[in-house]
Amino acid sequence: MAKQQFQAESKRLLDMMINSIYTHKEIFLRELISNASDAIDKRHFRSLTDSSLVPEGGFEIHLAVDEDNRTLTISDNGIGMTREELEQNLGTIAQSGSLAFKKENQTEDTDIIGQFGVGFYASFMVASNVKVISKACGSDQAYVWESDGADGFTIEPTEKDSYGTEIILTIKQNPEEEDADSYDEFLQTYRLSGLVRKYSDYIRYPIKMLMPHSQAKPKPEDAPEDYQPEYETIYTEDTLNSMVPLWKKDKKEITQDEYDEFYRNKFMDYMKPARTIHSHSEGLTASYDALLYIPSQAPYDYYSKDFTKGLALYTSGVLIMDKCADLLPDYFGFVRGLVDSSDLSLNISREMLQHDRQLKAIAISLEKKIKSELLKMQKDEREEYEKFWTAFGYSIKVGAYANYGADKEKLRDLILFYSAKEKKMITLKEYRAAMPEGQEEIYYASGSSIDLLDKLPQAEMVRKHDYDILYLTADIDEFVINLLESQDEKKFRSITAGDLNLSSEEEKKEAEEKSTANRAMFDMMKEALDGKVKDVRVSSRLVSNPVCLTSDGSLSIEMERVLNNVQNSGGQFNAEKILEINASHPIFETLIKLYVNDPEKLKSYTSLLYNQALLIAGIPIEDPAAFSNAICDLMAQ
Repeated sequence: MAKQQFQAESKRLLDMMINSIYTHKEIFLRELISNASDAIDKRHFRSLTDSSLVPEGGFEIHLAVDEDNRTLTISDNGIGMTREELEQNLGTIAQSGSLAFKKENQTEDTDIIGQFGVGFYASFMVASNVKVISKACGSDQAYVWESDGADGFTIEPTEKDSYGTEIILTIKQNPEEEDADSYDEFLQTYRLSGLVRKYSDYIRYPIKMLMPHSQAKPKPEDAPEDYQPEYETIYTEDTLNSMVPLWKKDKKEITQDEYDEFYRNKFMDYMKPARTIHSHSEGLTASYDALLYIPSQAPYDYYSKDFTKGLALYTSGVLIMDKCADLLPDYFGFVRGLVDSSDLSLNISREMLQHDRQLKAIAISLEKKIKSELLKMQKDEREEYEKFWTAFGYSIKVGAYANYGADKEKLRDLILFYSAKEKKMITLKEYRAAMPEGQEEIYYASGSSIDLLDKLPQAEMVRKHDYDILYLTADIDEFVINLLESQDEKKFRSITAGDLNLSSEEEKKEAEEKSTANRAMFDMMKEALDGKVKDVRVSSRLVSNPVCLTSDGSLSIEMERVLNNVQNSGGQFNAEKILEINASHPIFETLIKLYVNDPEKLKSYTSLLYNQALLIAGIPIEDPAAFSNAICDLMAQ
């Protein structure tokens, strides 16, 4: 029979289908199995009104390998195709019989995913010849469609016992180049079964194939005592796919152990998840099923550039993307799981999503569900939430700070800081609710550790009023707190910055008078520090400690340290430091005497006090050797 040409613009179009649209050759099997499933869906739909169309053994998809002849056969007992349908569906590129069927039969019972009519042509990525044998339901005649590629195709009558379709691929020979792709893998049963589990595990019909298994031969009756068992290979027809997705089942029918087992197997985590979120959503924009997990620990590479976030994306049980990053915001990138929706707009290869409103609607819905679940955990299982926070809290704080705080209000209630008073992690709401009457601001301190912050002299006045202090120990914390600005109309205030407004007017006046009276001494001390501080003054916040460092302006001492470490710029960021002296401490009188009697020693004492204040604040001093020698000189006097 004469070869017919594809009813398409040119050979170039088919070349594009074969070589450009799909990024992975293995996708061909997913496409052919999806087509087979669609064909069975159509027959199943029609069998609802015509019971004679129900096959005796049930609906099935079969794979068969013939290594000697290099063929892979995918067969189904679906609706089959007539000669006209073979010519129309396979002879015209991008002509989809599934799309036409879906338009003609708008019902929930037809969940057809093959809408573009190009998936079949993925066969030519791995096959030098494709033969399609099909017999349509209700027809007495079968036909064989055959093609070697873009040169065209033939259609001839043939014999076939049952309704349905067989696709026989003659797998290409391996190219001679050493670094070229191998095609032999598509003739290996275990490789094929792995592809089925990866892409088509949740196709609703059984996908079967003869699989080899090793089995011990029966032990001979006269076997010697040192007999070693002999093994043989047997073949059994195995079902390769699990068919019913866990996320499609009723939640009432699933135990937590089943959820946990699915998580461990799917995401290769030996730990149980901290939380499971199983939801079904139907909306005007998009409907979907989601099975999400919050891990109990961070993956080893979570905070590295190598980590890739995303949820597995399925359409009607067929894997489209292994990790769809667009379904999760970065700050919830730790969430693992999957989404299954038939409403998404896919590109022509079904390998990538088109960024449309359905995708955005699902992403927004998932974000709300994740946040709601975290807040529920925070309320009902506080210990578990604190473990979660230890693992993933930094990610959420980065999310609150990113994009100039665009998402800070979404994440505010999830954030925890350490309470100096409660000796545990608390939320900003909890701090605000526990504030005593008369407290006007929320106080915090930033540093490298809780132990260091507990010893800060700047905290003395805050504790004197029995006010709580939030300890910020992560580098990003103070940046986040500054973006949040306030909690329920109470502003945040660093205990090391500016006037805390906790001293009485009398105490403030006394401090100001002493600073004015000793201005000449303080100017000398400032000069001795050679630009390291903006000013030296009497403190109104110190109670028992002799000295401390505070800052003026928006840049705190801790933020200076963080920024210079990040930028590695050798100190280009400088906070406006203030050296505060406790006028009630004996050292103050000593300084006054030195100013009158020994100005040079005053300068030495000033350096000692400044370095002491740095060490208290957890900041390395510039010259430890000089500091040590100065102490030794003082001790020797």
